[in-house]
Amino acid sequence: MPRFCPSCFAQMTDTAAPCPACGKEAGQSGGSTPPAPAPGGGMQDNLAAALAYLFITAIVFLVMEPYNKNKFVRFHSFQAIFLGVTSIAGHIVLTLIPIIGWILLPFFSLAIFILAVVAAVKAYGNQMWKLPVIGDLAEKQANA
Repeated sequence: MPRFCPSCFAQMTDTAAPCPACGKEAGQSGGSTPPAPAPGGGMQDNLAAALAYLFITAIVFLVMEPYNKNKFVRFHSFQAIFLGVTSIAGHIVLTLIPIIGWILLPFFSLAIFILAVVAAVKAYGNQMWKLPVIGDLAEKQANA
């Protein structure tokens, strides 16, 4: 399981103590880092990233400081928004297809829900888990 630096999000080995990219301490080994301290009395980054998968909160976190400056929260917020847009578009398309689309609609809804729950759990575990196409788009937006 890859591990990422909490400061610069560079991929690290399980045995690396300081990050090879930025040199900051990586925290505990084993695939995830400890939760970052709450910025200015706010919630921890991993909790904010997990809550971003409630869709509306993703928009709030992209507007509200200090979360809009944090790459980890920004990544998960953009990924949640793109997943929501994919869900809306898929629902529209499946609704317009008679019979087969209507049969597939509940399975599509369940798949989107499962993806959102898994992504939220991974975010809460301080992991940068990327969905196949959506994750790359989210990463580009978070780093912009």
